[in-house]
Amino acid sequence: DTQIRFVKSALWYHGYGRPELYQLPSDGSAGSRELLLAFSWLLHRVSLLERLLARSRVKTGDETSVCMCEDDLSHSDKDTTETAPKYGLEDRVDVRYLQWLNGKLRFQWRSLHAQHQEQCKLLHKIHSFTSGCHTDQILGHFSVTETDLIRQPENYKQLLQRLELETMQLEAFLEWKQLEAVYWQWMETVLDNTAEEGRMREARDGDDPIESSRLPGGTSCCPWAGSVTTDIDRLSRDLTALHGRLHELVAHRKSAWHQKVKTREEEFQKEDFPSILGKIRETVERKLLDLSNLCAPKKNKMHGSCRLVFRSKRSASKTGFGRAASKEPVPAVSATEVIRELRVREASLQRELKQLREECRQRLDGIAEGLDGVICISP
Repeated sequence: DTQIRFVKSALWYHGYGRPELYQLPSDGSAGSRELLLAFSWLLHRVSLLERLLARSRVKTGDETSVCMCEDDLSHSDKDTTETAPKYGLEDRVDVRYLQWLNGKLRFQWRSLHAQHQEQCKLLHKIHSFTSGCHTDQILGHFSVTETDLIRQPENYKQLLQRLELETMQLEAFLEWKQLEAVYWQWMETVLDNTAEEGRMREARDGDDPIESSRLPGGTSCCPWAGSVTTDIDRLSRDLTALHGRLHELVAHRKSAWHQKVKTREEEFQKEDFPSILGKIRETVERKLLDLSNLCAPKKNKMHGSCRLVFRSKRSASKTGFGRAASKEPVPAVSATEVIRELRVREASLQRELKQLREECRQRLDGIAEGLDGVICISP
């Protein structure tokens, strides 16, 4: 039961919105086809096989993940902010439990950060002690795996088995890519059968019999005419409903905009014009600075895994920069570039946080002015 509820929660988190899955019983007695549909959706949506291959990849070198992309939470979390399904998921959560989870997460984050720092220190020791021992002059030092093989040569059999297993997985993935079109054709037939059964169930549960939705005399020559007519009617009703909702939304947006303009005019009349002009100038300068950062050349924007290579001034002078390094296995990025990029993003987030705090303070001051007999002291 716990495993089934976890699968439902995970699918809902990724944006799977088919209600038939969440209506399945918690004892696992039914729902094989719904699980097949959900699995196919994951294959297409989140690139499940590619993620599994990347996770099981054998890493012979010391790698780290680098992400210099801009985070856009408004678009990335669009599919995970839908309404939670009402079937099989709890809708009441204690606030104290959420606070406890938040504290536990912060503690684990600090522990992970401390472990990461310790790992960096140990990697630096290995790379500096083995500097100049590698046959590849571009790398110049051993990785943790290579150092372990030198200390314990008998472990090469385990590494060889892991490499053979990875090769088998890659061969299976190539075979899957060749037969993937056949799988999706089969899934189209499964979807068609599911939709046909859903229409028959709706007609059986409704007031009208099944025969009323079919065209007279169309069963013998056009067996699909009835389903097409039903789909057209349903689409017509949906378009009419969407048209009405769109008109309501436009009217609501217009009224909200007029109210916002009216409120802004009242603020201009109450406040001093130079102070308002200074705020507008500060906002424009901040947005222009953010825009200049976004429009800067993005030649170093990287995302993915990079191999850690130890570089010191002495080793750099020995290897020399005039020699071509075309056989470098991974793209190169320095820690200085990543730190500089993170500092720019930190400054932008700090400016945004300052603006939000100022807006909250002004809003709280406006609320406090309407309270009689209450004295509010800012922290």
